[in-house]
Amino acid sequence: MESPCINICILDEERGLCRGCLRTLDEIGDWGRYSVVQRAHIMASLALRREDHQSSQQDHPEGGIYDL
Repeated sequence: MESPCINICILDEERGLCRGCLRTLDEIGDWGRYSVVQRAHIMASLALRREDHQSSQQDHPEGGIYDL
């Protein structure tokens, strides 16, 4: 089963996202129960979350929450 996990499992409590894969705790916990379509939807949203993070990093060059 495809998973976005990269074994950096640290929760950013402010954003409610894993710093490694950018999933919520609910998404991580329910991953094995999701259908292929549900996982694909989440995978697409992760790409958007990563883009959002990268643009916020450019706005704050001193660093941010994630070390990607």
